[in-house]
Amino acid sequence: MKKLFSYILILLLVGTQLTAQQASVKNTINSFPYQHPSETEAAITSMHTWGHSEWKQLIHLLNNDSLKLKPTYALNAYVNDACLNVELKKQLAENLSSVYGSAKTFYAREFIIKQLSLLGDDAAIKLLTKLLKDGNFAGNAARALASIHSPAAKLALTKALKSSSEENTKHIQAALDNFNFKLPEIKVASAEKKAAKTNTQQLLDLQDRMEKATNRLEKRNVLHEASLIPGFASFMMVSRSLNDETINKEAAVILARLALADKNIRGPEVRASLEKAIGLIRGNAYPPHGLGPTAVMSEIVGVDSPLLISKLKQHLINLSYDNGFINLFNGKDLTGWKGLVANPIARSKMTDSALKAAEQVANEKMKNDWVAKDGLLVFTGHGENLATEKKYGDFEMFVDWKITEKGDAGIYLRGSPQVQIWDTSRREVGAQVGSGGLYNNQKNQSKPLVVADNKIGEWNNFHIIMKGAQVTVYLNGVLVTDNVTLENYWDRTMPIFNKEQIELQAHGTYVAYRNIYLREIPSEEPATLSVEEKNQGFVSLFDGTNLDQWTGDKASYLLEEGVVVVIPEKGDAGNLYTKEEFADFIYRFDFQLTPGANNGIGVHAPLEGDAAYVGIEIQVMDNDADKYKALQPYQYHGSVYGVIPAKKGYLKPMGEWNQEEIMVKGTQIKVTLNGTVIVEGDYAAASKNGTMDHKEHPGLLRTTGHLGFLGHGEVVRFKNMRVKVLEEEKKKKKKK
Repeated sequence: MKKLFSYILILLLVGTQLTAQQASVKNTINSFPYQHPSETEAAITSMHTWGHSEWKQLIHLLNNDSLKLKPTYALNAYVNDACLNVELKKQLAENLSSVYGSAKTFYAREFIIKQLSLLGDDAAIKLLTKLLKDGNFAGNAARALASIHSPAAKLALTKALKSSSEENTKHIQAALDNFNFKLPEIKVASAEKKAAKTNTQQLLDLQDRMEKATNRLEKRNVLHEASLIPGFASFMMVSRSLNDETINKEAAVILARLALADKNIRGPEVRASLEKAIGLIRGNAYPPHGLGPTAVMSEIVGVDSPLLISKLKQHLINLSYDNGFINLFNGKDLTGWKGLVANPIARSKMTDSALKAAEQVANEKMKNDWVAKDGLLVFTGHGENLATEKKYGDFEMFVDWKITEKGDAGIYLRGSPQVQIWDTSRREVGAQVGSGGLYNNQKNQSKPLVVADNKIGEWNNFHIIMKGAQVTVYLNGVLVTDNVTLENYWDRTMPIFNKEQIELQAHGTYVAYRNIYLREIPSEEPATLSVEEKNQGFVSLFDGTNLDQWTGDKASYLLEEGVVVVIPEKGDAGNLYTKEEFADFIYRFDFQLTPGANNGIGVHAPLEGDAAYVGIEIQVMDNDADKYKALQPYQYHGSVYGVIPAKKGYLKPMGEWNQEEIMVKGTQIKVTLNGTVIVEGDYAAASKNGTMDHKEHPGLLRTTGHLGFLGHGEVVRFKNMRVKVLEEEKKKKKKK
């Protein structure tokens, strides 16, 4: 009985000790995955002292599906920390190998093997060699041995190849092929870049020089070199000098030259910079070597300042407001960004209220993980990804990034991992291939074409272009990913999402970003009507791809990025009409004005004559422009020209798209602008005792005719033209 009692007592003591150890392990890793820096550092320091029993308890937690999240993050963080110390790497590899037998689930076993692969230490070779005979894990084990990349690991693979099964032979041979593959050397790539720097690399160097410049001469030299590099990135670099009074006038002239040479340099910040540049060019420039202001302009761009200002003003009018670059980071705070909530598939399954609550928690935590400091967007090394508030489809993006030693980060495209960023010296994880690859691809190319990374601590630049599922990446001006399909990491049976957020990856190490610019690429697919409008009987008059349903001045009305734009210098800015005639109808369209713009919508118009009189004209114009101060009420936007005045004040701010609907039924007409009725009346009754402009309008008597755009020599854009023939008119056509 005494022996039995002693045995039970021992079991109780052991059980108590195990429970205490498990509680200790749980407490240590409790700060993961939503950790604060101080808590994480304390946890990792505590894990340095763990013995066999603590590591075994961690594996027991990994075996439990409901508890595995915290130990997964904790172990991964500890492995990243251990990789920085040779002794710790070896010790951890030994510990994980010794407790592998406690791993009972597929998840736990696979995860441990992957951590041994990251550690890349010979201490794991014995276990991994044994696993080469395991049908479930032979592939993981072979890849892990290849990551260790030591003579002993290669020998283990070579011996195993002789006696392996047919299936396992494929994995082992692939691992041996990895040993024999010679990767590009970083030093060679650096030497090549130094011999012939790309424009991107020159701009990175120039920005560094500008930040270090101490006098006006040094700054002017930098601006001069930047002026020789075309494109958006150069424009934005020079634009930052508009705030430096010692060189802002020279910068203004350079910006004018760059913008006039490339209409793709556009966007809100471009427009603001050019408007500021006009004021600086108009003022007195600093004359070099005693030259006057006009000579300064001539010296830089070859024209005098009045002519340059005139060209720049017209350029701003012609410049599209759409599809330009926007600044995703203002350099001051995290406006436009939010904390990460789950993954795209999981988010799509959440209710609106649940998602909103989760975002509030994530946004609060984000404040400790990501900071705006000295004009940089910085990840502190702890926390979750940072995501854009807006979702994007096809886009073009520029972003500068910088990491520290052993750094690891990335950029998620449409919520999916990722364009890789890492320290190329980390051979234990395969980083020697360089940054810019689509790391999580399995079927398609995942590695970059060449190594183009700058040294650790230096700035790098990504130029990323995504169309559909295809991704192209330039690193420091060098093509590293060439039109490769990005796979859906979250569900590989699905294509990549059509629209999703962009994320800056949090991966446990410091990373800084700056100059984050993005422009949305317009779809090349034909525009379609909504299901609602189709059911209502609307038909499209313009799908964004052609003007087949229109006739008239196609020299001035051109197609650009899915819209019709009136460009007077291309012709006489005449009229464009529908080929079909309409009597009673509802006509809907979107339009975008430019400063001082004037156009019109022709109704019941013939193809010849002044449509404002021989037909009916509905005004389209910027009636708030200074040059229109003397307008008559019947000339305001939306008015039936000369006949019925429109309510004023319902146009959207300049550059935004307006939505308009015109309904004509008999002599009744109604004009709705951005949801507000601005004209409603009977034009026959309104002109019974004479028109408001006291002119003849024979077109008021017409009962049918063409719809049209009536040009007046200014730039206006139109899209989404669709029409519904009213029922009575349909019946008349059927009788005929």
